Amino acid sequence: MQNLERQEPMSNLQLELLKLYSQKVSDIDLLNIKQMIAEYFAQKAMDLADQIWEEKGWTKEDSERLAKTRMRTPYKPDHK
Repeated sequence: MQNLERQEPMSNLQLELLKLYSQKVSDIDLLNIKQMIAEYFAQKAMDLADQIWEEKGWTKEDSERLAKTRMRTPYKPDHK
């Protein structure tokens, strides 16, 4: 038997989207709406990045240094 947890009420965003979804929209309108939502969250992320950049006092030189920095963890296959 599944473990049924108490479900939280819907967020204000979910409620607004449900209102929107009750309307029939064309495929092109749907694509445009998805694009607007993506742009909104992308802009929000950029604004936060800009805020952090300002707080850190980073410069153009820092930007160039970061662009050339390899920050990925090297891949190490597990050889057994």
